[in-house]
Amino acid sequence: MSMSRTGGKGGARERLVVIGGDAAGMSAASQARRLRGPDELEIVAFERGHFTSYSACGIPYWVGGEVPERDQLIARTPEEHRERAIDLRMRTEVTEIDVTGARVRSRDLESGAEEWTSYDKLVIATGARPIRPDLPGAEAPGVHGVQTLDDGQALLDTLAATEGRRAVVVGAGYIGVEMAEALINRGYEVTVVNRGKEPMSTLDPDMGRLVHTAMEAMGITMVDDAEVTKILTGEDGRVRAIATEDAEYPADVVVLGIGVRPETTLAKAAGLPLGDHGGLLTDLAMRVRGHQNIWAGGDCVEVLDLVSGRERHIALGTHANKHGQVIGSNVGGGYATFPGVVGTAVSKVCDLEIARTGLREKDAHRAGLQFETVTIESTSRAGYYPGAALMTVKMLAERRTGRLLGVQIVGREGAAKRVDIAAVALTAGMTVEQMTALDLGYAPPFSPVWDPILVAARKAVAAVRKNAG
Repeated sequence: MSMSRTGGKGGARERLVVIGGDAAGMSAASQARRLRGPDELEIVAFERGHFTSYSACGIPYWVGGEVPERDQLIARTPEEHRERAIDLRMRTEVTEIDVTGARVRSRDLESGAEEWTSYDKLVIATGARPIRPDLPGAEAPGVHGVQTLDDGQALLDTLAATEGRRAVVVGAGYIGVEMAEALINRGYEVTVVNRGKEPMSTLDPDMGRLVHTAMEAMGITMVDDAEVTKILTGEDGRVRAIATEDAEYPADVVVLGIGVRPETTLAKAAGLPLGDHGGLLTDLAMRVRGHQNIWAGGDCVEVLDLVSGRERHIALGTHANKHGQVIGSNVGGGYATFPGVVGTAVSKVCDLEIARTGLREKDAHRAGLQFETVTIESTSRAGYYPGAALMTVKMLAERRTGRLLGVQIVGREGAAKRVDIAAVALTAGMTVEQMTALDLGYAPPFSPVWDPILVAARKAVAAVRKNAG
């Protein structure tokens, strides 16, 4: 084991060390480099995988064939980062953070060589890890997670080498429904096994039921309220089925879409502060609480929910890139903050669009809020205009005050991005009554005279007034 050169400590330059070469980590490194040149700031970044700065959110569309080439998902290659004087070390895993000594230990995954690297400033961007069930057969060939580009390539290799056309997706959250679509597009017979009562646990059950019905209409077999008990293998050791307590479902390939957890193993071992969801806790500048020269961002941190006032874990590339910009600005001598989120997310399965922002009913209950809920059906365009499609909008408003608490939308083309109106209203702390006066764009090809969001807001106003006493 060797000690790397002593940069920053007592020298003219400071050294920034970044752990993780994807959205948050490399955004931070790039922004810091924009603000401080190589003569002022040395940047060393470690990435244990084969790729940097890529869109993990695009993997299902690459697997499904809508995105033809893997490299279309890569925003910036290792070579491009190095051209900007960032010492990016690929296939190198950080195995320890020594906070007291201000250094990290790394291991080259090809050679096995280890070394310590000192830092003046440290950025932790270790991402999230897929939840993998502790079940017999979970590591069998043909069972795949889809967190990284390496995972996506491994799944495509399996699909190309497998003669059978039966796929089982375990989990029905964002990853699960998107992978169900990808496999349908690949010509597979798809079964989705979900332990929840309805798919999309990020929605309330009544809205999840709409997703269930639509997915079944697409030819996807939905198995809700079912726990996978084992993954069965054939004589060749490959997956052949998954089993629940009640049944077996044949499978030539299994995709795990159960969700993710913050990857904070290193941070926990180093004694850094973690929240209730296992993510690192930071201040508004994304500095790890209690540590002046350590920052963290991306899927490994918890963020403030602006609606409930509580910390939560949300693994989204949008947040990771913003965290990186904030961190890079602060490391580079500027100043920026990340105030929090309202929990906006959109997804689709085939032509069904799914969107949500703010609180679900159970989130509002957990936060101790009293609220009203309304649900409306409307259309994406004027009813007489060709292509008008139904959508269902559910809205939560705080009792007495009428403050908007959350919106969920399920529909066809033109449904999902309407949630952005609600996201802005939530961020601004608007009431549903204030929302009814929003000057939204109208023309028959784009909206009815009363946009579905405004129809829901009007109904919510009526519910709040009715129960004001």
